[in-house]
Parts: sequence; C-alpha cells; structure tokens
Amino acid sequence: MHSGRLFLKKENEIGDNKKLPSVPLSLVEETLNFPHKVEETIKKAQRYLLSIQKEDGHWVGELFVDVTLACDSIHLMHWRGKIDYKKQKRLVKHILDRQLPDGGWNIYPGGPSEVNATVKAYFALKLAGFSPDEPLMAKARSTILRLGGIPKCMTYTKLGLALLGVYPWDRLPVIPPEIILFPNWFPFNLYEISAWSRTMLVPLSIIHHFKPTRVLPEKLQLHELFPYGTERGKFSWLKKGAKYLSKEGLFLACDKFLQYWDKTSLKPFRKMAIEKAEKWILERIAVGSDGLGAIFPAMHYAIMALIALGYTEDNPILKKAIADFEALEVDDQKNDDLRIQPCFSPLWDTAVSLVALAESGYERNAPQLKKAAHWIINREIRIKGDWHVRNPHPEASGWAFEYNNMYYPDVDDTLMVLLALRLIDIDDKIKKEEVIQRALRWVISFQCKNGGWAAFDKNVYKKWLEDVPFADHNAILDPPCSDITARALELFGKMGIRRNEKFVQKAIRYLKETQESDGSWMGRWGVNYIYGTWQALRGLQAIGEDMTQEWILRARDWLESCQNEDGGWGETPASYDNPQLKGKGPSTASQTAWAISGIMACGDIFRPSIARGIKYLCERQLSDGSWAEEFLTGTGFPGVFYLKYDMYRNAWPLLVIGEYYRQYQQAKERSTYWVDATLGCMEKRLSAV
Repeated sequence: MHSGRLFLKKENEIGDNKKLPSVPLSLVEETLNFPHKVEETIKKAQRYLLSIQKEDGHWVGELFVDVTLACDSIHLMHWRGKIDYKKQKRLVKHILDRQLPDGGWNIYPGGPSEVNATVKAYFALKLAGFSPDEPLMAKARSTILRLGGIPKCMTYTKLGLALLGVYPWDRLPVIPPEIILFPNWFPFNLYEISAWSRTMLVPLSIIHHFKPTRVLPEKLQLHELFPYGTERGKFSWLKKGAKYLSKEGLFLACDKFLQYWDKTSLKPFRKMAIEKAEKWILERIAVGSDGLGAIFPAMHYAIMALIALGYTEDNPILKKAIADFEALEVDDQKNDDLRIQPCFSPLWDTAVSLVALAESGYERNAPQLKKAAHWIINREIRIKGDWHVRNPHPEASGWAFEYNNMYYPDVDDTLMVLLALRLIDIDDKIKKEEVIQRALRWVISFQCKNGGWAAFDKNVYKKWLEDVPFADHNAILDPPCSDITARALELFGKMGIRRNEKFVQKAIRYLKETQESDGSWMGRWGVNYIYGTWQALRGLQAIGEDMTQEWILRARDWLESCQNEDGGWGETPASYDNPQLKGKGPSTASQTAWAISGIMACGDIFRPSIARGIKYLCERQLSDGSWAEEFLTGTGFPGVFYLKYDMYRNAWPLLVIGEYYRQYQQAKERSTYWVDATLGCMEKRLSAV
C-alpha cells in the first residue's frame, strides 16, 4: 500500500502493468457525491448559455474596456463641432464612475492610474464643462503631473490632442501618405506591419497631411498638464539612455528630415498617395465591412480622414462610417451609462459557445446548435483581403472576429470556428466538410518561418520596425505567438492530422523554444501566462505529444503552483509589465477554467488541484447558471489595452466542467469496480489496524 494513495487495477489489466489514476484517500468520500453537483452545474450552465442565444442562432457578449474609448468619443464630438449633449452627459457619468481615489484612471480593474487614460479623461471632462479648479479635476491633474504629464503620453494620445489644438504638430512623428506607394518588396511598406496598425496608419497619413486642427478657446487649453519647462522646452524623442548612433536614433534622424521635407512644396507624389490612400479606405468601408477594420481606432480615424478630404455629412460613405462607429455604443439604461465597445465579437463568441455546449454533453444535432453552425458557415469569407499580399494562398477562406469585416479574416477565429464546426451535426454534411477542409488548408498556409502562427498575417515580425517613432502603441507587428500556435495544434490533433507531419513538428519545436524557464508560456491574446500555458498544454495533448515529458510536466506544475487558497486561479494584466506577478491575482471563473483544463491535459483526472478547482467553479455558479467576473482577462495590446469578454465567464467554465465530468465517467468505466475496490482496500486497511 502506497502511503496516502491507492494504485488500483482492473482484474484484466493486472498482467499488463497498467496503472489506474492515483486517488488521494482523503478525496474518496467527497468524490462519491461530487459528480451529482458537477452534473447539476453543467445543466444550469447549458440552460443559461442557450437562454442568451440570439434568434438567428449566434451569440455575442459585450466587450468591456477602460474609459479611453468614451473619452475619444467626446473628443471626436468636439472636433466635429457636433455635440450631442445627452450622449456627452452619459459618457461623462461613465468616466466619473471609474475615477480612482488618487484622481486618475486605469486601463484594467485593480491597476494603477495610467497617464494616457488619465490625460484623455481629464481633457474629456474639461471639454464637457468641468473647471480645472474642481476637486476631482485637481486630483486628476496632480496624478497626471506625478506620472510625467502630457510629454509621457504615447504618440496616438498626443495626436488626438494635436487635432484639438492643444499639442504642437511638429512634436509628432511624421506619417507621410507616400508610405502607401512603397512596393511590397521595399523593406518598409504597408504590409510589413500588423493589420490593425495598417488600418490606423492609412487614415492617419491623410490626417497628418491636412492637419485638420480645431482650435479651442484658451480656457480649454491644457497648459497645466505639462510639467514646468516641458511645454516650450527642448524636445527629443530619444528615450533616456538611448544613443543617437542606434536604430532608434536613425529613425529619429529620418523623422527630422521628414519634418523638414513636410514643410516644403517638394512632394511630387503626395497627390497620388492621398488619392490611393482614400481609395484604399473607401474599398474597406463601402461593402462587406462594418467600418474600417471594424475596430474602434481605425473607424475613429477614418471619419476624421474623410472629413479632412472634404466629405460632407450627407455623403453616403461618411454617413455609413459614422453609423458604424456609433453602433459600438452600449446604451445601459439601468445605470444611465453610455460606454463604448472596441468592436463586436460574434464569430468568436458563437464558436466558443458551441464548443462549450457540445463538449459538455449537449446534443450535437440539437436545433439550437445546428442553427448556430449554419450561421457561422454562411459567414465564411471568400474574398482575398489584405492577408493575400503576404500569403498568396490560392483559396480564400476564414472567418473574422466581427459581424462583417471581409478584408480581415484571422487565424485565431478560424481555428476556433473549425473546432466548433467539427462537433456539430448539420443536415448538409458534404457542405460542412467542404468548408472545413477549405478553411483548414487556409489556416495551414499561414504558418510562419519559425513554425508558429500569428493572428492576421504571415511573417510580419521585423523587430527593427518597433523603433519607428509612431510604433509606441506596442503592436506595430503581428508576430507568431504560442497561444495561437497551440490552438492550431489542438485543431490538427482533433482533425486527425498526424503528429509526424513536417508543419506539425515545426509548430511543436516553436512551442518548445518559446517556453519560459519556469515551464509557463506567455499569452498574447489572453491574460496572460495562465492563458498561454493552458492553451499550450491543450494543444500538445491534442496532437498526441507524450504528456509525461519533463518540459511538459514543468508547465503543469507551474499552473498548480499558482492555485489560490480558494481553489481558483487568477492573474492580473500587470504580469505583462512585471514577470514577478506571473499567475498571481484574484481568482476568476475564466482563468480558473483555463488552469484546470491545462492540468487535465497532462492526465490524472483525480489530481487534488483539479478537484479543488472544479469545486471552486461549482460553488460560485450563480442561481441563473452563470458566473460573475469583475476583472479583464482578454488582451488587446500587452501593456496598453485590455478587455473583458462577457462570454468568457460562462463558456470556459462550462467547457472545462463538462470535459472533467466526461473524463471522470470514462475513468470510472475503465475501472468498473473502482469505488468498490477503494472501499474494500479501506476496510482491509482498517481491519489490519
């Protein structure tokens, strides 16, 4: 008898030296009753998820973000000279409700005041009529100055201030429209940067050319947000300690030349560049897209660019751009609150919900699931968008994140959609299989040279571009990342693709190379190391990797080391800036589900950490079948922008509890007398005593 554990075998396995999962004796009594609670939790969660399904079959949850989008919306009203005072009042309430005790605003709950968010909020409130002398403004101003003031803000914040005449244009990096004329073989061209940066850069280049400044009265200026001596003092973009003889110094020297050149009339290709940039924007707004890139920053800048080009308010294109932009507003009548989403997430939310329902035991041919699958299939994108420049794959396929965004299908959404479609039984099986195989080929074609997969494009990771002066939003590139690569492996494994395929082996090598020394992986699109480690383990298990290898068990052990006292897991976005905070934070439903799933991928369903985690989720389920989640667990740009997917708190717990219940039952079936044998051993042990 092993001390503290039982190793039991079925009678027909005794000669095979096959061990059943180890079972802690202390959990036996609890385990006998636990499945009933788990099954009840699953049914309630399924009912809740189905209750919020839209009539046409899809799911979409709200994307919660910080106050910066509400601030930008107020700024845009004043720049356009079209102020909706009712909207402004409710946006102001949204901003004020989130002011911190020190007077600032953060970019995620529980985080410290952040200079860009606080400057934007202060300016929005001042535009809305708040006096700098009011206590809340004085506290905000004090925090801004403590954080370094306007000079410490990123380029995009300063550009927004310049458009309203409170920051000098000559202190901003030049974004010449001629960039759009650079050929694709040129070292720097439009398609060497990320898709989201591209959709911002093109309208910004038009804005920078026209510099359509709305001059505000003196009382609305922001002189008070510049630390003494910085507003008119000597200015340099060089960071402290940086050298002129460096990549950064070279870029700044180029920018100084562009600043001089921009003031001259020697721009023979400017008219051609402006026309091409305008055409590029119109193509991506007019048909098949809910705004440029269907994301807030690009849509925001596109409106300004069109107005700068002379489009009037009654122009159909500008009207559509404004309507698409205003559709991002969330009208919360209950709290008299108006907030803004960065975009919509229906394809992602629908795919995740389908996977959660199907994997948790809901009938795969149920009408609700079939309707959702048809809704997804009908949104496959069959045109060759921006991605085709870097990846000339002959067949167009894939899905975008949003409702309509035909130029920008992405790899991660397509992977999740395929993981969902394979689980649902629809009537037209031939059509479903054709769609799946076409999209699968499309996804595989995006593998980058280093073996990984990125979000939108292929091989967009030239590190030297991060030193471009306008690249301080920390997302000018779209490099491969561990979480998307691992999700690709998960799909390949579940689609029956062999582990010895060359592209699969390259992907596994990539995961090995990107693993941290403590066993974890960083999460690019979810917070953070819990997300990355979960997905890596899930992908490796699905593709058939030996999950008892030391490098894999280090990842499992790292996850277990992060478990909180309450049985859950949590991680703050601060871990992107401070690695000492890896895996640390208040427990959340989604991060707990990810951690459990990662540990389960390594085998041994009866590990105490899993039992404690499942118990945490079951005990915290609300009466309606949902879970509450206060913190942001989604990542937009690490260190800059985070978001909370409202569907995460419900879909991921259902998925992992469902998988746990299924594996638990299978383990019992493999050892039909497991409970009897356990109790028998206990009786023998007692009698021996």
